[in-house]
Amino acid sequence: MASAALELMGFFMGLLGMLGTLVSTVLPYWRISAHIGPNIVTAVGNMKGLWMECVYQSTGAFQCETYNSMLALPSDLQASRALMVVSVVFSVLAIAISTVGMQCTICMEGSAAKGRVAGTGGGLFLTAGFLALIPVSWTTHEVVQTFYQANLPSSLKYELGDCLYVGLAAALLSMLGGGLLCVSCCEKPDGGRRGGRRHGGGYPYPAPGMGVATGRARTSSQTYRNPTLQMGVNAATKAATLARSHTSTTTQSSTPAQGAKRDPRRNPAAGYDVTGYV
Repeated sequence: MASAALELMGFFMGLLGMLGTLVSTVLPYWRISAHIGPNIVTAVGNMKGLWMECVYQSTGAFQCETYNSMLALPSDLQASRALMVVSVVFSVLAIAISTVGMQCTICMEGSAAKGRVAGTGGGLFLTAGFLALIPVSWTTHEVVQTFYQANLPSSLKYELGDCLYVGLAAALLSMLGGGLLCVSCCEKPDGGRRGGRRHGGGYPYPAPGMGVATGRARTSSQTYRNPTLQMGVNAATKAATLARSHTSTTTQSSTPAQGAKRDPRRNPAAGYDVTGYV
């Protein structure tokens, strides 16, 4: 039961991580224009993402424009795109594989490889979280480093966007969920925490559904033998042996020896013919 709970917890963490990674990949809130200086009331706010750049005006208008050329983009932006897309793909594969390998599903039921399949899904979650963590961390470092440059105009400085926080949380959730799935698949299916009850060492309890006569006796030195029951068994055996010997002696003493003469006084019919006197 403990391993099943770990699998469910890891699966839902990985699912939330996949959704967070997808949201942070699509939305343009990676960089937000910084409102610094004496005049904090601005008419226009700029936002940049992996796929588009948006402008928000104080009148309520919101306009977005996608990047025209992919090859004309900076190399770090291209790498961030690729890593986030690969992370989403790995997360989707991890969800599909983990669903097959978890104990709460009927897929591959009874197969010894079911736990290893769940562990494979956990490894994919770990990989997806690590791939999403790289561009998020790199962009955060670049935004912070650019913000504290003294010779850069305030209009070119950006702050950390919401997608960076969401991406960081999603990466951590994916990695944590993958770790839980990997830990749950490492447990032994029989005799470990995945199995049924674990009895104390030395007590030869039979398996469920098996009688005492059909169960295998434990030959280890820790097997507990009740001395009271053994004394009772030995006493019953001795009493049965004495009863059998007493019965056989009584039978032999009551049987007459062969060739012995019968006493006519005890059995008159054996020594006298009384038919003539009637």
